[in-house]
Amino acid sequence: MIYIYNDFGGTHTTSMAAAYHLQLLKPGKLTKKEILSVPYFNQLTKKDTGHILYHGTDDEGHPVYTIGRRNSKYVVPALTDLSGILLNRYGQEEKIIISNTSPTVPPMMTAGGFFSRELKIDWIGVPLLVKGAKQCHGLIQHLVEETKHVAASSPEQVVVLENKKYQYKMGKKDIFWK
Repeated sequence: MIYIYNDFGGTHTTSMAAAYHLQLLKPGKLTKKEILSVPYFNQLTKKDTGHILYHGTDDEGHPVYTIGRRNSKYVVPALTDLSGILLNRYGQEEKIIISNTSPTVPPMMTAGGFFSRELKIDWIGVPLLVKGAKQCHGLIQHLVEETKHVAASSPEQVVVLENKKYQYKMGKKDIFWK
């Protein structure tokens, strides 16, 4: 199985999802230091868009990647088609799971990413990103667990999870996905 987490910039929720998937982050409250030490967290720029970044291999031997897609609605369909082509061409039995982390992004993280990555004003952006990460870490953990569950149970070789929000309320622990 190959996991690819994706979102707009590929540097915040995707990096956290990869870190949870690889057990680099543990469940529970996160400190600022833990958040800022996540590989690639708040480190990517526009020029990194579309590049598939390797984060590591999980405890079951599955590689975990991330990609930032910006506003392009074509990245995920291209990844899906290319995955299918390669799997068919080389007769692989591998599964490829493409999971969207965008539904976990709170407004605080969006603002922080804009200030830090777009405007290069880290003294405003980074505190907002840390606060946003603390708000959404439970959602990201849940998304990773759901991604693993769907990956294990789906008969499809290429699975795209949009993870659209059904209910998302700040401060609530109840999380539902369509």
